Amino acid sequence: MEPEAQTSALFGLNDEQVAQRVAAGLTNANTDLKTKSIRQIFAEHTFTLFNGINLFLAILVLFTGRLRNMAFMGVVFFNMAVGIVQEVRAKQMVDRLTILTAKQVVVVRSGQQVELPVESVVQDDIVLLRHGDQVPADGVVVRGEPLMDESLLTGESESVEKHVGDELFSGSFVVAGEVAYRVTRVGAAGYAAKINAEAHYVKPVNSEIMRTLSMIIEFASIVLIPLGAGLFLRTYVIEGTPLVDAMLSTVAAMVGMIPQGLVLLTSGVLAIATTRLGMRNVLVQQSYCVETLARVDILCLDKTGTITSGQMEVTQVRGVGETSPEEAIGAFYTVTKANANDANETARALITYAEQHGAQAESVSRVIPFSSARKYSGCVTESGRSIVLGAAQFVLGSTAVEWCDAISSFGERERVLTVAEAEGFEQNGAILGARRVLGFVALRDEIRPTAADTISYFHDQGVNLKVISGDDPRTVSSIAKAVGIKGADSYVDASTLSTEEQVMSAALTKNVFGRVTPQQKRTIVRTLHSAGHTVAMTGDGVNDVLALKEADCSVSMASGSAAARNVSEIVLVDNDFAHMPEVVAEGRRSINNLQRSASLFLVKTVFSAVLTFICIFLPPYPFIPVQMTLLASAVIGWPSFALSMEPNHDRVTGGFLANVLRRSLPASAAIVAAVFAVQVLGGSFGMDFAQRSTCALYLSAAVGVALIVRISRPLTPLRAALLVSVMGILLVGCLGFPEFFSLERPTVTMALFLVACAIASLALFHMLYERLNRPHDEGEDGDRLSYFVWWLERSYERRHRKK
Repeated sequence: MEPEAQTSALFGLNDEQVAQRVAAGLTNANTDLKTKSIRQIFAEHTFTLFNGINLFLAILVLFTGRLRNMAFMGVVFFNMAVGIVQEVRAKQMVDRLTILTAKQVVVVRSGQQVELPVESVVQDDIVLLRHGDQVPADGVVVRGEPLMDESLLTGESESVEKHVGDELFSGSFVVAGEVAYRVTRVGAAGYAAKINAEAHYVKPVNSEIMRTLSMIIEFASIVLIPLGAGLFLRTYVIEGTPLVDAMLSTVAAMVGMIPQGLVLLTSGVLAIATTRLGMRNVLVQQSYCVETLARVDILCLDKTGTITSGQMEVTQVRGVGETSPEEAIGAFYTVTKANANDANETARALITYAEQHGAQAESVSRVIPFSSARKYSGCVTESGRSIVLGAAQFVLGSTAVEWCDAISSFGERERVLTVAEAEGFEQNGAILGARRVLGFVALRDEIRPTAADTISYFHDQGVNLKVISGDDPRTVSSIAKAVGIKGADSYVDASTLSTEEQVMSAALTKNVFGRVTPQQKRTIVRTLHSAGHTVAMTGDGVNDVLALKEADCSVSMASGSAAARNVSEIVLVDNDFAHMPEVVAEGRRSINNLQRSASLFLVKTVFSAVLTFICIFLPPYPFIPVQMTLLASAVIGWPSFALSMEPNHDRVTGGFLANVLRRSLPASAAIVAAVFAVQVLGGSFGMDFAQRSTCALYLSAAVGVALIVRISRPLTPLRAALLVSVMGILLVGCLGFPEFFSLERPTVTMALFLVACAIASLALFHMLYERLNRPHDEGEDGDRLSYFVWWLERSYERRHRKK
């Protein structure tokens, strides 16, 4: 490798040297965390156990030639399409954001300046940067004294001055000045790339609904084959039922055991939630995170970009002596306006404030640009005034101590600049002679106007808030206090925490952290998660990536780093943290209503499995697939979808499966009892298979309607209309299309039998529903069910950990 002298800031690499480095693989390959490929998305939604089971059943129906009984596959295809379209849409939007933020960089090669994509930079290239440019690869300064913003890497909002020989890190920005630097590390060897590399693992989706669906489908797949085989052998081999009829009744039983509608409803509800949030500039990349946010009890916030806007604001201007505030504004406006081409956030805030107050800048004959060495900027007006603006100790020198009391009278969050008039400037920009203070201007990090209300919302909802920042802990504490974070006064300086155990202890007891490293942020989130909390994390920088990947739900700003956007489940497109209450409210509406509606679907899953087992001994199975489609559509699909769209902002409490089973088990038991009576007593009343099948459908529908009534309480006009529509669909299907659904016209005997069975089954349903849904202090049945669900979920988790 050529010595450093051969790649000077004046000449750079030649073509041969560039080719050598490209051949050696020393290029700045893009190491940002990528979004999933379309192939990955398609595969994840296509090759699932749920789809495989349904495809197997569809093939069985295909052999019978009665294709109308394959209607259940429509649910499969629609569910798959919803998931793929939603995730591809989110991927494309995030990728577009990445493309929009990508820029060319200027490098020196063979003594000429050329613009190149970031990926074309090679090791030892000389890169030229000016105000606003982002560092594309790690390197060492060879010329210039820039002021750098490293907040995306460290979380520290204070700019850092760099000198010749100092390191620059990829992902940081030039705040002021110009710099030429030599690239020393490219691609995966860079600082930001190493942090990203630690986040290169598959993050499991933390969704109770997803786990429940997977558990139910896995359970169904275990019992499906033995129960289906047993039912088929009994009906075809032992009873001598025709092959086609035996296959159709077996498929009907197996389809009933799969919660197709619940999978579809979940996908539909979450897709609608993501669409509604998208209309509010909230991009949901992983739909199940809507549920996670509805359950969050700890929200970890990054200060910069979340609570604060990332911009500065002028809070007050004071004139000194005979100088009025208006004259002080005019003086600093003249300096900042003269240096506008190299304006940083501070200068932009000063210019905005001055223009809002109608200030006029004087004409300037000489400009003294800001430098990190001088720590001030200045100008000479055409009238001969020499004005200087900067921190008091650099503007006033040894006389700054005389103004300590005046400066300390400003607020603890405020940064104070001094504007003064000097006798002149030397050729190198040094201040000449005595200085006369004209006034002081105070600035501070601009807190988002909605931040306090947003934080108050989360406090009211019982969500604990923690501010985790790489910034000075005193600054973080004062800002957290200003927006109402509880325990803001008791802050932690994470740089004093030398062991992981100390970080873990602080994570459980403190709410405000400063000087936190990326690894410490991850430890804090892990500790909270291990303590049983559901943790959400907001952030926008490379320094937040590890914690974002570890959180149950991660939220990033569109203006942040590409790595942060790509690992987050939610991206706030307009960078407004105030959308978070909307996200939580949408999640609560979706999940609360989904829990209520899901009980309708599990009714079918449970009674189908039990009936299949019973019918092995008491054949035949009373339903065929097309009848199950009518039942699933009228009593389950339509009402569950309608109920899932209602407003509901209650906090999500309790386990999903336990809440659902409390409502569904009574209905399942009542349907099993009613159909069992039909199987046992139907023959005694002279009913053939078609008549018994018709009775079974009518009784199942009656119990289903009763369940809809119970979960619709209190009965609003909208819910009453829903009940009328459900009964209308059933009447049209049963009386208008009896041949299509293979139903018989009721005889007098059938009618009497139906009335008797309906009264008994509905009485059983209401008795069981009351017992299982009592408050816990009034009975033990609900506690037993909760324990059973807990044991079931722990068994499922242990089995999958072993895998």
